[in-house]
Amino acid sequence: MSGGTFEALRGQLHEAATEFADGPGALEGILRGIVDDVERAVREPLEIFPVCHHSPASAIAMARRLREKQPKVVYLELCEDMAPLLTELRNCRLPVAVQAFATEVEGFPADWSPLSVVAPVTEASAEYQAIAYALDTPGVELVLVDRSSDHVFQWETRQESRPTDEPDSGGDGPDAAPAEAESALHGDAVGVEIGDLRPRFAELEEHLLRHGRVRHWSEWWHQYVELPLGDSDHDTYRQVMLLIGSLFRRLAPGDEPRVRIDEDRERYMWTRMREHLAATGTDPADCLYVCGAFHAASRVEEFGVHGSDTFTIGPPSGTRWRHGLIPSSHAAIEAQFGLAAGSVSIAATEWTKNLRRTRVRPYRLAGQAGTKKTTKAARPAPALPAAAAPAADRLTGFLQRPPVLDPLDEAELLGWSVDIVRAARRAGYLASTADAIAVFETSILLAGMRERAKPTPYDFLDAAVTCIEKDRVPGRRDVRRLVEIMMGGDRVGQVGYDALPPLARDVHDRLEPLGLRLQQRGVQRALLDIAAQPALERCSDVLWMLRRLMPEGAARPIMGERRLGERPIQESWDLALGTHQRALIELGYEGVSIEQVLEQRLRRTAYAPQATAATVLEAVEDAVLHLRSRRLADELGTHALDVLARERSVDGAPEVLRRVRRLLAYYRTAEPVLPPWIESFVKTGYAHYCTLLPTAFTDDDATVRQVAAMLGFLFGMEGLALSLGCDRTQLELALAQSHPADPARTALLWAARSHLGTLSRTALRERCDALLANPLVVPAYPRYLSGFVHALEPVPGLADFVVEAVSNAFARLPDPVLLPWLPTLITTLRASGTELAPLLIREAGRVFPARLAELDSWVPPWRLPQETPRVLPEAAGPAAGSALLAARPATCDALADLLGYDGTWATPEPTATGAALLARHPATATALGELLTIG
Repeated sequence: MSGGTFEALRGQLHEAATEFADGPGALEGILRGIVDDVERAVREPLEIFPVCHHSPASAIAMARRLREKQPKVVYLELCEDMAPLLTELRNCRLPVAVQAFATEVEGFPADWSPLSVVAPVTEASAEYQAIAYALDTPGVELVLVDRSSDHVFQWETRQESRPTDEPDSGGDGPDAAPAEAESALHGDAVGVEIGDLRPRFAELEEHLLRHGRVRHWSEWWHQYVELPLGDSDHDTYRQVMLLIGSLFRRLAPGDEPRVRIDEDRERYMWTRMREHLAATGTDPADCLYVCGAFHAASRVEEFGVHGSDTFTIGPPSGTRWRHGLIPSSHAAIEAQFGLAAGSVSIAATEWTKNLRRTRVRPYRLAGQAGTKKTTKAARPAPALPAAAAPAADRLTGFLQRPPVLDPLDEAELLGWSVDIVRAARRAGYLASTADAIAVFETSILLAGMRERAKPTPYDFLDAAVTCIEKDRVPGRRDVRRLVEIMMGGDRVGQVGYDALPPLARDVHDRLEPLGLRLQQRGVQRALLDIAAQPALERCSDVLWMLRRLMPEGAARPIMGERRLGERPIQESWDLALGTHQRALIELGYEGVSIEQVLEQRLRRTAYAPQATAATVLEAVEDAVLHLRSRRLADELGTHALDVLARERSVDGAPEVLRRVRRLLAYYRTAEPVLPPWIESFVKTGYAHYCTLLPTAFTDDDATVRQVAAMLGFLFGMEGLALSLGCDRTQLELALAQSHPADPARTALLWAARSHLGTLSRTALRERCDALLANPLVVPAYPRYLSGFVHALEPVPGLADFVVEAVSNAFARLPDPVLLPWLPTLITTLRASGTELAPLLIREAGRVFPARLAELDSWVPPWRLPQETPRVLPEAAGPAAGSALLAARPATCDALADLLGYDGTWATPEPTATGAALLARHPATATALGELLTIG
């Protein structure tokens, strides 16, 4: 382009390059190339409208241009697979985000799942103006031309999110939790935006911020681009945006992978536009191409209506994508795209001011929640010639024009100062009218130091923090957050009921009997008196499934619990479904009902490669508890049997024991017979743990709790296992082959042998006495006690012996030994026996005296003299029994009455009934006498 409209500008840039770079060279090539890029875009028959994401100036220029041109086709830089969702925007309250979501990936690494792409939409954005115009204007077609969501992940690798451009934006302050909750509305989704206008050359950005006397890029853009372009005409706006896009593009590092992706996107979009023009026969003059200024200044060969058709669009992967709308917020958009905190809120405020100042009527979707539809009819647009002449050079005048210093708007600044002091008082600050005056004056002072006559919202923000937040933050929110909220920073979008997926609508319908406004943000309390209203039990089922599927806090039970085999009576819940609307919507991408989603997740968890027997049993329990599905429980239980047989570690033994006990108790009361899978599980588990037991006793990686859980499974399930064909000899051999060296495991082995009868209680007591008598072993005695405490899991009958062992230690050890040893005992019991401590406490309460006065005369039961069993002589025979019964006739009479025998005693002193019975049945009397004598 040797000649043309911008030849004068080329000459001036040539002279500037010669003066500042000691002759034309690389700088001249860059400057002249920028002019070439602008002229190339301006001369394109299909009008290109460059925009910046969430820019009020772009939105105003877009609304003005749409009313002037009235295009018949609007090409929009947005993922082409999101087009069907745009009509649902009218059922939402902005800001919201259009989302593409995939849980089951095909063609991508499995660790990328779930895949998510979001495109946020706010009212103060050029893309929303184009969408509202196209959807509400008859005869206008909206065509999305950017790469699909699938191609987003085909072309890009997952990278760390970009850091925010203001590190000290208050993310670590007292209000960090609410701000983080709003900024997490998009999750870890990949963001798609129109107009990512930010220098990719770090030195250039640093230079602009330093000489512009601003702290971050958002403030620089607001001061030097937004404000000057707010009142500019269409040609000036368009050429300036093209100039900025070309500048940033040419100064970007050439070896950056992102450059290749940007060029492929431009090839993709121009290929799609040419395909549409060829298929419909639309005149390019009747079209408008809305894209980011960075892509408008493109140099690819496919650029333009007459560009080459050498780009081939690859096929999508096999991933199944689901689409929907999710709520968004200003904080979420700032976090997604690395904008300064509060910048989107300030843009929304600037958008409202621009509308009042310019009197431009924006486009809004009919029925849009949270907005007012303008009822006044739009003026007819002036007719455009068939081939409009190229626009005149507006860049030269714009670049030579000195900056316009806006006069101070005292009313606006005063209103801000009063509002922030009022908000600070509500937040607990000791703010007064003097602080409002200080904020007002400091804002003017900061603006003057930064060479601007009118304070910007960023100047006001710095002044408010300086004057009000003096030494501490009294409440949850700091002043920076209060300013953001005052300017609309707490605005969170909402997806309307009609735009929700079927699953979310089904949840709302099934919870309707609760009488709550589930769409409303915040926590609401739900009271369910199921005994009085049995129909509320269905609501309870839904709430428990939501608690299982959704993030913490979405559905939180306050009163009531759900256990196997129990029916609910009364429940109380805290619900925040409106706050967690995004999570509920994403559930709708996985199925049409929460039961289907829960079943899919249980299967996915149970059949995962890293699944253990404990996790599969948990899935079985959830299937019974929430879905009441015998079919699914049997299927997952059979799979748990296979997983247990493949395990070679005992890490999950405690969890396996706990869940098998619970499931056995449930099936024994709820089913006539046990399911076959649980019988097989007990049989296989008995043999499996017997095999692993000798190794577990000596394995350093296995804990005492895990070994105790194995013994608990073997002893607790022994009766059922033996009835199913297991052999107890296998357990005896496993214990005989176990030779632990650790004191805790040694005590556990002693307890197991005591349970089997191979080690008597007397021998066990003698071993503990020997440990206390050995000074070298006394420091390790707490570890032996830890083993005995864990032994209460498989052998609960040892509770009295453990109490005896602890008491003997306190009684026998001297103070110099006991006092240093006592903290170790307490910490050991607290760390290792918290679940079993109540059993010890109950046993100690039974053994020790209840009153202090009885303590002096109390003797421990294990120190009481043991009675020697009396053996009845064989020669005594029936005579001994007769003598015993004659001495206690009442006992014999009671026994005779119980047997239904009526008789009399032979002697006159006692009654005759017992004597007659004794004479007839002497063997019975003899046996009874032996029993009473031995006892």
